[in-house]
Formats: sequence, C-alpha cells, structure tokens
Amino acid sequence: MNHHFRFFGLHTIKNILLVFGLLLHETSLIASGKNYFQQEINYTIHVQLDDTLHRLNGFEEFIYRNNSPDTLGELYIHLWPNAYRNEWTALGRQLYHDGNPVMTETDVKNLGYIDSLYFMADDDVVRWQFLPDTTDICRLILNRALIPGASVRISTPFRVKIPDASISRMGHSGQAYFITQWYPKPAVYDPSGWNYFSYLDRGEYYGEFGTFDVYITLPANYVTGATGELPPGDPELKFLQEKSEQTKAISSFSKDLSFPASDRKMKTLHYHQDRIHDFAWFA
Repeated sequence: MNHHFRFFGLHTIKNILLVFGLLLHETSLIASGKNYFQQEINYTIHVQLDDTLHRLNGFEEFIYRNNSPDTLGELYIHLWPNAYRNEWTALGRQLYHDGNPVMTETDVKNLGYIDSLYFMADDDVVRWQFLPDTTDICRLILNRALIPGASVRISTPFRVKIPDASISRMGHSGQAYFITQWYPKPAVYDPSGWNYFSYLDRGEYYGEFGTFDVYITLPANYVTGATGELPPGDPELKFLQEKSEQTKAISSFSKDLSFPASDRKMKTLHYHQDRIHDFAWFA
C-alpha cells in the first residue's frame, strides 16, 4: 500500500478523496428521495482570442432555472481567473504552502485575471460584490426573488488575461492555449445550500448541468479542440481532417518547434453539448 501512495503522490490522493467526498454527498442526497433536486443552467458564450495580448474578450448569457423548493434572492458566481491575480489569492497561498512559489517569483505579466464584468438580470442591471477576502467569487443580488420553478436570464461581458501555463491548469505556453475554468460560472445550489469555493490547484468539478453553446473566434490557422460537437458539415471538420492526414504523412518531426504566424483571417467555431456541467477548450 505504501508503494501505491508513493506512486500517486499527495496531490493525487487529495483529488481522489475530494471526488469521493462529492460522490458520497450526491449519493446521500439521491437516497433522500423527494428532497433531491438539481438546478439547470443553459449557457450561450461568445469569446474571441487575442493571441498577441493573450486575452479573451467575451460575452456570456445563461438561463438559470430554479428547480429547488426555495426562493432565491441571490446567486453566487465563480470568477476563477482571478485566482491567478496575485500571490495572495487562495490559489497563490495554496501553491506557496505546497512548496511551489511560482506566483511569488513570476513576472506580473505572467499572472491573470477576469474583469470588465457588467451583470444584468432580464435586461436590468443587478448589484454585485466580491465576497470578503476573495476576488474569485461574487454575489449577485437579484432585483426580483427567483421563486421555485422560475428562471432568470443573466448576462455580462467579460475579459480574461490568460496567465502563464506554468501556474496551474488554465494558461498559455507561447501561442498554445489551455482554456479551463475561464468564464463566470454559478455555484451549485443543492439541499445543503450554496456551494461556492475559491479556485485551488486540486479540483473544481461540482457544477450545475445544462446546455452549452459556445462560439470561439480566433485566427483561422489554429487547431482547436473543445467540449461538445461542431455542426455536421462545418468547414472546421474538413480542416481538422486535413491536419490529421498531414500529420500521418510526416516521417519525422521537424526540429523547428516555433509557432507559425497567426492567420489574419479569423474563424468562428460553434460547439454545442447538452447535459454537461463545464466547458474547456484548447488551441
């Protein structure tokens, strides 16, 4: 057994325990029968990659349906890119505590954040505020309480400065992009109440299920992979097939690993998926 623990490592064990705990939590709720419910969130997100400034410029709209027996006067939203803002965030403190001083030693240009937020609910401006001592969770105070069975449409623009990939899961290495935990994401509301928490380098996988329609705009020569599916007949499918055939034809990899110049022509990719709780993409 000790050999197994040494192989997996402490962080892996903590991840396993976290996921196991969430599964036990869900199982206990399901076992309670009539008290169990799940909220529903359906997203439409438009985002454009600026691969010179390493930024995302986006606009998000989601329909939040209250399937609980409770009336909600507020929503809690994860703003996890702010975990990369400085060494004093929960992520920065966790990494330092674990013996990784990357956020204390890196140049400020390698850090990240999310800003330019302007939340509206059904086309009316709503008040919002960061929770005390954190900037990666905020509280929206609804103008009208959300009764059981009702829905509200929340929208906001947003801008993300993409951090260096050496810090955690989301980031970029040159012009290779790993975009995870990147958009304003509501916390889960379940029979135990609100479940909001700061981003840590361990696991942020408890989310509400729903539909995602995500439109990604970026230079045309990027190869992109994402959650969900492209529409049948989309030109991107042919592009990816051509890239696959080119890769198979290469007898040995080139020693030149530099990034090619970005195409001046842009493309927009539409990914769709039902009944999922998160969306990530890579380019």
